[in-house]
Amino acid sequence: MPLDSALPCPENGRAPLRDQVRDAIRSRITQGKAAPGIRLVERELAAELGVSRIPVREALRMLETEGFVQVNPRRGAVVRVLSRQEVEELFDVRRSLEVLACRRAAERATAAEIAALGTIIEAGEQAVARADRTGVRTSNGKFHDALILMAHNELLAALLSPLQDRLHWLFAQNENLAELVDQHRDLFAAIAARDADRAEALALAHVEVNRAIAVRLLFGRTPRLAARSRNGSAPARGAGEAAGDARTG
Repeated sequence: MPLDSALPCPENGRAPLRDQVRDAIRSRITQGKAAPGIRLVERELAAELGVSRIPVREALRMLETEGFVQVNPRRGAVVRVLSRQEVEELFDVRRSLEVLACRRAAERATAAEIAALGTIIEAGEQAVARADRTGVRTSNGKFHDALILMAHNELLAALLSPLQDRLHWLFAQNENLAELVDQHRDLFAAIAARDADRAEALALAHVEVNRAIAVRLLFGRTPRLAARSRNGSAPARGAGEAAGDARTG
């Protein structure tokens, strides 16, 4: 679908065109519509989005900085293939920060925020009933974004914010949509009950279940927990090996 081609100006508050293009391309990647290793051809993207090639080129550079795109001198821009080590590191960070966010949400969230989280859960359950994968993924992203805000910790939010889109892409690897929403429902119940210990435990289990699913789908193996070093990082896996095994959910 073509984007609004009118160039933004400060007084109308519209996002710059390059940002709109970036968001559209990023959305394709995080929703699994553009698989790892797929070429992103400027000319084709410009035609599909109804813009010139200049904002597309600028958007691809921005996405390269964000870690979604890799620019190869010979092939041009491609959707980046995450290595096994990068995936493990993302989940390690998510485990450290999001588990804390869930505990703080149980302790600090307002009644209105809890009610809004319940609405997000209901939307996810309705999407599961319709077998609407995109709807479930959208609900999933909103759920995790809401948890961070409900923690009422600005530093925590600032640390997680740059990682959120890549984490959303990893969330999308879970193919068992009903199980995913059930996990969210249990976590919501713990937060609504102000049970911080249970919320923390459920959040930890949720992260590790989804780590195992993402690693299995992307690399065909389960996480090598026994092989981890004391600092929690996993052994590196070659980019070529990862590229050969990668697939989307």
